[in-house]
Amino acid sequence: MADYRPASSNTPTQQTQSQQAPSQSQTGDMSVGNPATSDGEAPVDNTPMTGSNGATTEGENLAVRPSRDGPVTATISPELQKNVTEVLASEHGVPTLLNRLKQSIGSAKEFALFLQKRSILEEDHSRGLKKLCRTTQENMHRPEHREGTFVQAYDEMMVIHERMAENAAQFAQSLHQMHDDLVELAAYAERNRKGWKNNALAAEQKVADLEAAMRKSKIKYDSLAEEYERARTGEPRQGGRVLGAFKPKSAAQHEEDLLKKVQMADQTYHGHVLALQGDKSALESSTRPEAVKALQDLAQETDAGLLLQMQKFAAFNEKLLLSNGLVISPVKNANGETSSRSLRQAVLSINNEKDLNEYIGSHHGMIRPDNGEVKYERHPVLSPHTSQFNQGPPAQPQAPAGQFPPQQGQPLQGHQQQQSFSMGSRTSTGNFGPQMGQPSSGLEPQSQPPQQMGQMQGNYPPPGGPQSAQYSQPHNRSFSQGNMMGGGPQGPQGGRGQYGQQQQPQPSPQAYTNPRHSIQPGQFSSPQGGPPQLGALSFQSSPAPQPQQSQPPVNAGGAPHAQGPLRSSPPPHLASLQGRMPSPQASNAPPAKPVFGVTLNHLYERDGLAVPMVVYQCMQAVDLFGLGVEGIYRQSGSMAHIQKLKAMFDHDSQNKALDFRNPENFYHDVNSVTGLLKLFFRDLPDPLLTAEHHDSFINAAKQEDDIVRRDSLHAIINSLPDPNYATLRAISLHLYRVIENSHVNRMNSHNLAVIFGPTLMGSDPSTAIADAGWQIKVIDTILQNTYQIFDED
Repeated sequence: MADYRPASSNTPTQQTQSQQAPSQSQTGDMSVGNPATSDGEAPVDNTPMTGSNGATTEGENLAVRPSRDGPVTATISPELQKNVTEVLASEHGVPTLLNRLKQSIGSAKEFALFLQKRSILEEDHSRGLKKLCRTTQENMHRPEHREGTFVQAYDEMMVIHERMAENAAQFAQSLHQMHDDLVELAAYAERNRKGWKNNALAAEQKVADLEAAMRKSKIKYDSLAEEYERARTGEPRQGGRVLGAFKPKSAAQHEEDLLKKVQMADQTYHGHVLALQGDKSALESSTRPEAVKALQDLAQETDAGLLLQMQKFAAFNEKLLLSNGLVISPVKNANGETSSRSLRQAVLSINNEKDLNEYIGSHHGMIRPDNGEVKYERHPVLSPHTSQFNQGPPAQPQAPAGQFPPQQGQPLQGHQQQQSFSMGSRTSTGNFGPQMGQPSSGLEPQSQPPQQMGQMQGNYPPPGGPQSAQYSQPHNRSFSQGNMMGGGPQGPQGGRGQYGQQQQPQPSPQAYTNPRHSIQPGQFSSPQGGPPQLGALSFQSSPAPQPQQSQPPVNAGGAPHAQGPLRSSPPPHLASLQGRMPSPQASNAPPAKPVFGVTLNHLYERDGLAVPMVVYQCMQAVDLFGLGVEGIYRQSGSMAHIQKLKAMFDHDSQNKALDFRNPENFYHDVNSVTGLLKLFFRDLPDPLLTAEHHDSFINAAKQEDDIVRRDSLHAIINSLPDPNYATLRAISLHLYRVIENSHVNRMNSHNLAVIFGPTLMGSDPSTAIADAGWQIKVIDTILQNTYQIFDED
């Protein structure tokens, strides 16, 4: 990276006048010390250009320019030097230098303006490049883009661009410092020019006035002397005498009067000559040379400062390009190695074939085991043995696996009730098909012959009955919202269960020997094609045995069957979720740590989190899985999912099942997550932007000027309580990321403001209609100025 720090060894000599000129190399500018030493040449030495006060004196060199062969002095011919000396010594010297100094000041100002605009361009370029690198790097790490060597090379490429952006930022900062130095130098020269202009021109004007008065008195003196000479010699007057007007004087009297006038004119003329001689001598000996020297020094100081800044500008451009070149392609050391890879090396390191094979190989774990040859299995609804439903169970010495004969000593209420009970017990404990997306071979004993499977399936109710749809499509079973939220099974006389059969009480004590095997109605319910429902999974354990649970089959010795279609413990892929989900009865209890409907201040004091966990998890889910969803925050999610997630957050917001980095934890439905987030803000007792500041926000939104409106809202936001401010900052930065992807999700700042206006500000029924538009304006302004109101980090 370029080193733009100033070097103190070769800075120009500073002015030592009473009004000292500003320094040309200040801390923070882009001085590189010797601007012309990039290739090892002799440095540009500016000291011969300055005299005792930092300027070239008369007779010294008038221009010094850097060269690749060292400093070269521009010589002046003797004739030109003579002309310069004569002009500076004349009355035209001061006006000429004033005009020349004015040109130097104008040139310095114009170059300073150029540096300012170039600095702004470089700064904007640096900020834009950094933002572009950050955005594209974040997008490239999303699941929908490539991985492997490609993303590694892409990261290195973005690092190189960030370093180039940093070089541009330092270059812009140095240009800005150079602009400030030139502006200060021009202002200093302009102030001194005005002072010397007033003093020097006043002295010149005074001498000119004395010279004009002296010439006028000399003309009068000469005229009177000539008239006196004619009177003394007796020559007649040219005009003649006016006859009869006055009494004529005698010649002696007339001569005496003229003599007196000549003497008075002589004294006046002599006085004017003496005054002119004194002032002109002072002007030529001290006043004019001092003014000429001062103006010449100012012009040369201004020119030297301008030249220095131009030399620095040229050197910094070279160093910027050189630094960017070294970033793109680093120089190798003596061992032929580089500290970091070049841009070309990073791009050439991409191995497309390796990335493709690694990606394909990463999906090897998804391959299901080979189940052998595919066989046709006739559905029981088309089986001719459906008439077995109206007959009693076949008498066999020992029931095959999956069939449960009636126990000895159990009271039966008729053959039909016995068969109904047997069917219900089978259905609630047996599983004759794939469950939860697993192959049927994982739940069936391998020793069971196909004939027994067909015989057991033949005991299902005939098609067309009340439960034919449920039995024929076991994967489409669902349950009511109350049961899925933890409602227990109904009693024997309280209504029908999921299977439509009234459960019979089992007085046998063996019915409660192993409650783990008993499965309540509703535990099989699961949304079709989605993740398991809370409180509706067959592998969830019950807190206590219920009399309505169907008993496990027992053999002749009274011990439970060890073999059967349903294993005694949940499968490994389901057992991992058993401890993460709350039991169905947990939602009936009052929330231990309620999150919804609680003030942000109370949540902060209780949990110690500036941003509530539910807000953090929801934003995390949308950032990972929802930024590319069209209509995000506008689409409505499943109310059942939202209510279940709300209940889980109210019971334990730290539950591992609420880690939304796993989409299974929110049912692969990101719209339910956005609905949960909006529900949290709507349920706040005091809105996020607080009712206290509601009117202030509305009044600020009515400002027509965008800057005034933004600053007014910024001031009000800074006065919010700490939990409200932290949460508003988090949700604003999150929504800004949504806006950055508006070309995909079609959600710009106005669309989001329409949704979050009343959500974040609350609504008063008396003023809801009047304030709706201004609430949208408030949120829209905040989202458009997110990085001006809040810090990004």
